Amino acid sequence: MIYQKINTQIEELIKKFDTIPAERKLLLNKISTYVNTCMEEERTAKLIYICTHNSRRSHFGQIWSKVAATYYGCHNVQSYSGGTEATAFNPNAIKAMETLGFIVTKEKEHSNPMYAVQFDDANSPVVCFSKKYDDELNPKQNFCAVMTCTEADGACPYIEGAQVRVATPYNDPKAFDGTPQQDAMYLERSKQIATECLYVFSQINKS
Repeated sequence: MIYQKINTQIEELIKKFDTIPAERKLLLNKISTYVNTCMEEERTAKLIYICTHNSRRSHFGQIWSKVAATYYGCHNVQSYSGGTEATAFNPNAIKAMETLGFIVTKEKEHSNPMYAVQFDDANSPVVCFSKKYDDELNPKQNFCAVMTCTEADGACPYIEGAQVRVATPYNDPKAFDGTPQQDAMYLERSKQIATECLYVFSQINKS
């Protein structure tokens, strides 16, 4: 089962679906349609969340999409993340996930460490580290590319191998690094991405 603290967050975020603008839902529905198509064709739905540095928003997307899929019983879903360049999973983003109830364990000590992000005891943890979107560990075809920042969206008008490409940019919490608002803004962005991931999977037909 999903850890209780995370599950409590989910139950609160689901109540906010009506705050998502209609035009935004149209974009999110493209992701839902991709997942539904994969389910109908009995193949794995593969989602890659892409931003510039693969350090904040794209990791939030990777983690929350897997949580949302699990919550709604969509088990044949794999989530990934990548950037137009590699840096590292940002400590402020990690802190936000821990605050929300995730267990984050550093697997490898490195300038670009690998982390295991656990949200329940039944599923393998989500493996997070910064990488380019075309890294060998990411799928090469029939995936859905979700662009989480305007910079990556503009820099990559074409993603080779993507069956679907959807731009859902989010404001970068990096703008608040080192300010009194830092922790609150990272939590806000994580929750926004969580809400939209949950909305996507609430639209999946599992029959």
